[in-house]
Amino acid sequence: MMTPRAHRISCPSQLSSFCLLAVLALLTLGPQTPPSANAAPAPQKLKPQEPYALIFGTVWGPNDHPVYGVRVKIRRAQDKHAKWDLVSDHSGEFAQRVPAGKADYVVWADLKGVKMAAGQPLHLVKEVDIHVDYDERVDMSLHLAR
Repeated sequence: MMTPRAHRISCPSQLSSFCLLAVLALLTLGPQTPPSANAAPAPQKLKPQEPYALIFGTVWGPNDHPVYGVRVKIRRAQDKHAKWDLVSDHSGEFAQRVPAGKADYVVWADLKGVKMAAGQPLHLVKEVDIHVDYDERVDMSLHLAR
């Protein structure tokens, strides 16, 4: 007959699994570095229960294919600098939650250093003006040209 202590020693696989879980938990909950005092304040995040509008778009290349990895910037029409900075995904798509309610936004692509595979630089056909009235989804496209 095995005693409980002998049983614990004879199961190293359970012990190693427990140790692995403990190490992973400590790594994820490890020391958090406080934000730098000189860092710019983070934009206010929308709380999950607050209503929001969604600006959803696709970046299209000169060959009418979606383009991955393009920086997309969004600002309120009355502001001078971008408030949101996104990157298009593998389908050329991006999405940004904005506060619900009447507002105008400007969306454009930041193409610094972006070139086609042949080395030709790209440029944006035009910035897109977006108008939001309520908590709605607004679909748009950004078209790039040679």
